[in-house]
Amino acid sequence: MNNTIMIVAVLVALAAIAAAVWMYLQGKQTKRLRSKFGTEYDRLAEAQGGRGHAEKALHEREKRVEGLNLIPLSQENRERFAGAWQQEQAGFVDDPTSAVANADRLVTEVMRARGYPMGDFEQRAADISVDHSIVVTNYRIAHDIALRNIGGETNTEELRTGLLHYRMLFEDLLDVQAANPEKQKVVTVAA
Repeated sequence: MNNTIMIVAVLVALAAIAAAVWMYLQGKQTKRLRSKFGTEYDRLAEAQGGRGHAEKALHEREKRVEGLNLIPLSQENRERFAGAWQQEQAGFVDDPTSAVANADRLVTEVMRARGYPMGDFEQRAADISVDHSIVVTNYRIAHDIALRNIGGETNTEELRTGLLHYRMLFEDLLDVQAANPEKQKVVTVAA
């Protein structure tokens, strides 16, 4: 009888230790993913019905992007894209509708040049979130404004906001802010 009680006690203790280790590792994983993905973690947890589903999806994103052949832009391409961006930004005053549509196109061109697959928007945003989580919210907001712009459902202030959001992602994709990471942030301008 004493041996049976002892064996059960050891098994219960081992189960408790295993559960504590599992909870610690889960907490550590959650902390890492929340830190890496920021607001995208929260958005996904809400959309997917909880932390577990979100974390699984984020791990799948990381694996997918790890398998992509993403490349930095050459200095020549970086300068070419930066010049094109300046033209679009300057053109906003005369034609804000076209400037936002062209900003959307230009961001897509930069993504393609970096090696991102050009699937649907949600897949592009998911891929971007792995290495550019700080600005993926900007991408989502800007894209929504661009879609509403196509339908003629935006005003100039919303278009200005969309262009600002695209600029945040654009600069991040060009690595313009690599020397000043403190300038990277999510712009939260009400549309």
